[in-house]
Amino acid sequence: MTDHNTSSPNSSADHGDLSQPNISKRLLLRASLGLSLLGFGLGRAQAQAGGGIEQFYKYNIKPETWLAEVFAGQVPAPQVAPGGGYGLLQALPQRVRYWRANGRTAWVFDEIGKVGYAPTTCGFVVKGGAIEQAKVLIYRESRADQVGTPSFLNQLVGARSTGSGIDKRVDNISGATYSVKMMERMAAAALQLDKTVPA
Repeated sequence: MTDHNTSSPNSSADHGDLSQPNISKRLLLRASLGLSLLGFGLGRAQAQAGGGIEQFYKYNIKPETWLAEVFAGQVPAPQVAPGGGYGLLQALPQRVRYWRANGRTAWVFDEIGKVGYAPTTCGFVVKGGAIEQAKVLIYRESRADQVGTPSFLNQLVGARSTGSGIDKRVDNISGATYSVKMMERMAAAALQLDKTVPA
């Protein structure tokens, strides 16, 4: 008569008894950790697919949202600056759109700190030939985002065009020189372009 309890070469006796508490706990822990990591990866991928990389930017305001704030929900139709914008900024196209209402113009620019940097999107409001508001809308770099803080941006308020820049001294930020210069260039461009549009 055959003994059905005899161990075979493939039985669990040769590979350790999976019912033993120490082995089963290790297996459960590994499986649990694997599922957690898989869930984290899928969740992150879904978030990126839904919101895109933009969700990780420190500053991420849609230009249309900013314009709605500037004009209290009554955003005027965009117009094109007659003088264009070629040569004013590194990344500025020849045709520059702006928005005008109640003696104010609003400008949205994409500019780079230097070649190889990701563009930064900023909004500027000009009134009476001076900067009334400066705002970093989308900052895509991983460093030097201090240029988006109110304490920095307030230095640009009230600035006027000198023809080659602005008439206000802006404090440099250690490690963010290119970004500071970029903000000054954009402010100067908004002021110069404001002079070219009809009142």
